[in-house]
Amino acid sequence: MGGSPRSSFSSSACFWACLLAAAIQLLVTVNGGSIPITILHSAKARGAVCLDGSPPAYHMEKGSGSGANNWLVHIEGGGWCDDIESCVSRKDTYKGSSLKMDKTIGFSGILGSKQASNPDFYNWNRIKIKYCDGSSFTGDVEAVDPKTGLYFRGERIWRAVIDDLLAQGMKTAQNAILSGCSAGGLAAILHCDKFKALLPPTARVKCVSDAGFFIHGNDITGGRAIEKFFGGVVNTHGSTKNLPASCTSRMRPDLCFFPQYVAQTMRTPLFLINAAYDSWQIKNVLAPTSADKKGAWKSCKLDLKKCSDSQLQAVQGFRTQFLSAINTGLGNSSKGLFINSCHAHCQSGSQLTWAGKGPILANTRIGKAVGDWFNERSSFEKIDCPYPCNPTCVNIDSES
Repeated sequence: MGGSPRSSFSSSACFWACLLAAAIQLLVTVNGGSIPITILHSAKARGAVCLDGSPPAYHMEKGSGSGANNWLVHIEGGGWCDDIESCVSRKDTYKGSSLKMDKTIGFSGILGSKQASNPDFYNWNRIKIKYCDGSSFTGDVEAVDPKTGLYFRGERIWRAVIDDLLAQGMKTAQNAILSGCSAGGLAAILHCDKFKALLPPTARVKCVSDAGFFIHGNDITGGRAIEKFFGGVVNTHGSTKNLPASCTSRMRPDLCFFPQYVAQTMRTPLFLINAAYDSWQIKNVLAPTSADKKGAWKSCKLDLKKCSDSQLQAVQGFRTQFLSAINTGLGNSSKGLFINSCHAHCQSGSQLTWAGKGPILANTRIGKAVGDWFNERSSFEKIDCPYPCNPTCVNIDSES
């Protein structure tokens, strides 16, 4: 994709995001049943379409019993495209077209239907919104790119799918969660207050972001490749007008793609599930290809055990940046935190990491921490000790 820092970053980010998405999908498929896809053909009339112009899609398993009027809407992840070239590369894949998506997928982890492993949400209406716009559902450009036929309509997709769910009964929800993983976890933060505003004022509504707290951090050269990359996403997709006004009214709009600036003024309770050594961010925020032209970090960012002493020092410095961003970004807001010291990315999508043999903080696994927090049985704000102190991370290091 050329030799520019932005192109190198975009290519690297796409590779790792797609690899992680494939691994997560495999885990979900192994652990769950087959949930058919719903293609929302009616959305095309309002211009709510994927990058290639195909209609958006989601998977849904209806709630039952005590969960029949509760809704968990989970947003799929899968990176971003920050320019025409990178969006074209997604256009004819399942990240840019509903024509390329799997017809059935499995639900597991936070979306799982087994009471034993997901006791708080197993019988809710559970939905996974498919991700095919490349902007964390924030884009809205009326014009279609004449040369490539690209559509930038992520925000319209978001609203079309939510409107469809409201019509199916979510408008009378008693309890609701907007969640997501990676780019979907970012989308959950960016749309959290909007989601709550569409639901009954009597409903308990909260948001859960898994591996979505991407920080405005420094890379190994002292630069901020991630700032340029996210700025490209916002500019390419025309996202500014759809980012939270509480943020864009007080700072440069492209910075409002970073959760640490949006969360400061959020009104809806938010739970963060994140590794302080998030594997995507180590690869793409701390040591992107544009900052590591000679590939000195290639082994380290795949496996922290292979880091040199100086590299490990930089990795620990990233943790410091990450925790600072959380502290200033969330402040005294109504929040939950499960910040472990694993080298991982997305920990709510499989039974293994949600409730099985996954990471433990304060004698608690992720699924129980989120359930206790949502149902207000107890608060949960835990930050792990520095790597490599937590032996329960062993089970998920190889999946990061």
